[in-house]
Amino acid sequence: AALGSTPLYAQDPVTYTVSFDNAAHHEAAVTARFTGVSGGPLEVRMSRSSPGRYALMEFARNVYSFRAFDGKGNELAVTRPDPHQWDVSGHDGTVEIRYTLFGDQANGTFTGIDASHAHLNMPATFAWARGMEERPIGIEFKKPAGSGWKAATQLFPTRHPMMFTSPDLQYFMDSPTELSDYTLRTWRAGPGDTAFTFKLALHHNGTDAEADAYAAMSQRIVEETWTVFGEYPAFDNGEYVFIVDYLPWVSGDGMEHRNSTSITSAQPLRTHAPGNVGTVAHEFFHAWNVERMRPKPLEPFNFDKANMSAELWFAEGVTNYYDRLIRMRAGIFGMDRFTQSLGSTLSWFLNSPGRRYFSAQEMSQKAPLTDGAIFPDITNETNTYFSYYPFGDVIGIALDLTLRSRFPGLSLDTFMRKAWEVHGRTEVPYMNADLENVLAGLTNDPGFAREFFSKYVAGHEAAGYARLLAPAGLLLRQKDSGKASIGAVFLQYRDTCAVIGSGPPETSAMFRAGLDRGDTILTIDENKIGSKADLDSLLSKHRPGDRVDIEYIQRGKKISGSMTLGESQAYEVVTHEKAGIPLTDAEREFRRNWLGSRNPGAGPPPVKYCHECKREYPFEYEFCHYDGKELKITRE
Repeated sequence: AALGSTPLYAQDPVTYTVSFDNAAHHEAAVTARFTGVSGGPLEVRMSRSSPGRYALMEFARNVYSFRAFDGKGNELAVTRPDPHQWDVSGHDGTVEIRYTLFGDQANGTFTGIDASHAHLNMPATFAWARGMEERPIGIEFKKPAGSGWKAATQLFPTRHPMMFTSPDLQYFMDSPTELSDYTLRTWRAGPGDTAFTFKLALHHNGTDAEADAYAAMSQRIVEETWTVFGEYPAFDNGEYVFIVDYLPWVSGDGMEHRNSTSITSAQPLRTHAPGNVGTVAHEFFHAWNVERMRPKPLEPFNFDKANMSAELWFAEGVTNYYDRLIRMRAGIFGMDRFTQSLGSTLSWFLNSPGRRYFSAQEMSQKAPLTDGAIFPDITNETNTYFSYYPFGDVIGIALDLTLRSRFPGLSLDTFMRKAWEVHGRTEVPYMNADLENVLAGLTNDPGFAREFFSKYVAGHEAAGYARLLAPAGLLLRQKDSGKASIGAVFLQYRDTCAVIGSGPPETSAMFRAGLDRGDTILTIDENKIGSKADLDSLLSKHRPGDRVDIEYIQRGKKISGSMTLGESQAYEVVTHEKAGIPLTDAEREFRRNWLGSRNPGAGPPPVKYCHECKREYPFEYEFCHYDGKELKITRE
């Protein structure tokens, strides 16, 4: 059946019913009915992974009270060949399963159920039958009496407000659903008759004014993102749904889907929305980049295994770059916040020892071992891992600024449009070699494309970011040049001592001195280190290269040694104006072409600035919060 219309049942559908009589204790009662079952046991599975998440999640652990019945209501024998499967035998061609699901973690990966809502990630909620993946699906959500719950989902609606359909299992599993008495905001965007409806289903404890502000920011992001690609994807049902929970009892996350996204945050909407709206920008960009421009190894998604791709630096990391850029262009970021974010990411990258061990594409392949994966052993990821999110982010920075400087009229925007034309609109999956071919065709310079991918995607080199940022009137510099440092070591302070909380980076003074995770630092130069203030005071009396005495306990043994202090390697990005360098007209124009809005209807940037707490605030947020005080915004 076509995804643009309610599917017609050419085959016997799979039907689900889910109710929430015990929502206060995080339980759902799930019934699934499979008809037209061939001879032999029906193999019923719970997914082990979830779209947009690359590691194994093992959702079967939250299923219990599993029972099966035939078409006449007779209970059937159930066996367990493995932890994720139930084999049902002796059926009459119909199998109905019933089970209880526990869910108390509302985010993009798991399911959260309580008296206020049910936030459902489908792979974490619904069992499915092997061999019936292509069948259409119907589902009914039974809300608790008096709850006022409504359904927000990309599933196909029916005449009943709590009944929906899906053309197949892949689409069903990609369709998160929020059931609650949420606040709804809608708008239309797109040219003429091709406009789409955008829905913001916001479940929160804030005010209508805060919901309006959040919707206004989201709308601005939606319309600014459109300018990158020049068109919206052909959203099924003619709409796109933002499923958003800002509640103290959910966990922070964002997860993209074909025609919707799930966004959860435990932070208050009023004070954290300007930063967290970056999740809106990130996940909505995925409607193009990853939902339709798909890495080939992820197509189709396999619910039985971890899904590995060497292309996540592009699918996730370049999207990371754009979620910052879109917020800047949409006026949600001012220049201060933009340069702070840019500098933080570049500093993280330039100081990471992990990129010496693995390239961007190799880091992408490590996603099944890092993306929410939980293992009991201790790793050396402090030294060997650098997330493909910021890795792809800095590659995006390098490619965008290189194209703008070296190839007049080209940019990462034009590259994304070309990639969309070749792999997005057509939905032909890509691999890294295909992206290199897109760059070669766009620039008409295969040598440049080959060199760029060889150095920064398959290799370990860092681009010349100071040189690349200079044409925009931005300066990349050491943040604390000349200051002594022990390195980026995580310390836990305990009154008169400090404990190293994780493996110190190879580049740190402590690593070179032989200290490791769990070591207790007693003194440095006979000074007790019981707080960060103690450490800062000590370091302020020294210069890089100074040798200091250190006394510590390692694996029960008291050791007296020495340590050579290094120089702080933190970087920052500042404007030429802040650095006291006159901004030229050429730099101003470069910056405008890079960071300025492309949306002619956007109006002036809405950022406001509080001169007391030195922070920027967008839209209708009339208060800033600093040190527990509520201060009126002072407009510039």
